[in-house]
Amino acid sequence: MTSQQPPADWKRPFFQVWTGQAFSLLGSQLVQFALVWYLTRETGSATVLATATLVAMLPMILIGPLAGSVVDRSQRKRILILSDSSIALATLVLAALFAFDLVEIWHIYALLMLRSLGQAFHSPAMTASTSLMVPKEHLARIQGINHTLNGGLNIVSAPLGALLLELLPMQSVLAIDVITALIAVVAVLPIAIPQPERKANGADGKPAGFWEDFREGFRYVLSWPGLMVVMIMAALINFLFTPAGALLPLLVTQHFDKGVLELGWLQSLWGIGAVLGGLLLGAWGGFKKRIVTVFAGLVGLGLPAAFMGLLSAQQFTLALVCFGVLGLMGPIVNGSLGAVMQASVDPARQGRVFTLLGSIATAMTPLGLLVAGPVADAFGVQIWYLIGGSLCALMGLVGFFIPSVMNMETGHPKEIAQKATEPAA
Repeated sequence: MTSQQPPADWKRPFFQVWTGQAFSLLGSQLVQFALVWYLTRETGSATVLATATLVAMLPMILIGPLAGSVVDRSQRKRILILSDSSIALATLVLAALFAFDLVEIWHIYALLMLRSLGQAFHSPAMTASTSLMVPKEHLARIQGINHTLNGGLNIVSAPLGALLLELLPMQSVLAIDVITALIAVVAVLPIAIPQPERKANGADGKPAGFWEDFREGFRYVLSWPGLMVVMIMAALINFLFTPAGALLPLLVTQHFDKGVLELGWLQSLWGIGAVLGGLLLGAWGGFKKRIVTVFAGLVGLGLPAAFMGLLSAQQFTLALVCFGVLGLMGPIVNGSLGAVMQASVDPARQGRVFTLLGSIATAMTPLGLLVAGPVADAFGVQIWYLIGGSLCALMGLVGFFIPSVMNMETGHPKEIAQKATEPAA
């Protein structure tokens, strides 16, 4: 059993692991860009691109909760190593196929699915490990740093990927991802990643089996009203905002009558805002009660999105401002929510809870696209921004008046009741 309290010198081991993962994330984004561009150039088919997106989502939707049970029952360090290594191996095989001119479209689909499968285990393992490696009071700042990294990579990965594709053959670009994954593995190897205490929750007084663990994870979420509300809100936000991103090119061309250059400006402003939002959260850490930061951020996220739905065709400059604010508020909301979850959810159950949340949110993406398309065709693209932004801001305001959510940082209601009945030490 390992201590649940991070050591005083937590920064060196955590940031060693974090730096390795940052290299791996850069390699992954380069490969993602390169493969999408290859499919676009070779096929010019929207169906092919949509299929590639779908196969990359399926593992998280279908096996995410099962992966969470594996994470909670296994050594998280081992999962990080195996996930990065398996992704590197699959990418290496595809690089060989490109080198020998044997690649086919289904090979790329297979790699995207395998990478997503590895990520379904890797992401909850890293998130749950962070909860035990970083003191609770610094979790929001770490989330801010993570979002700064993601925002920065969103800015540089596409132009860097395009440059590398001009200079190198595809197999060499894929090899970069293999190298960065190996860097992540080497970084984590000497680090002792804490494990949560396994509780005796089986019928015989011993740790439960896999399927009992799986079912217990669902019961844990369903019996926590505050967590249920937060998960529903997160799913709704994904449902509302993913289509808004997909419809952005139509908003630029059909409503503002602009072109690809202006679309790039909007995306760049969003990326710059995301970097600034991550830096702000990293330096500030949010309000003392993290959930307050989440709901205030939701209002700040929803209002500019709704305002986008009210702009005239001549107000493109205001659209740029709105997108900068959207980028800024994204890390404030998501980073603070991640910190709330890491600080509140029992470390021994975080793998299952985080993957369940990820599965639900990911499943909302195709559903949101299915609904948003006909709505935008019938009433215009702007209507989705107005609806999505207004509902997001409304959720933020309503959240302040739901006691089970506002108090969720104190922990699961049953755990609080149990502590209350325990005799003082």
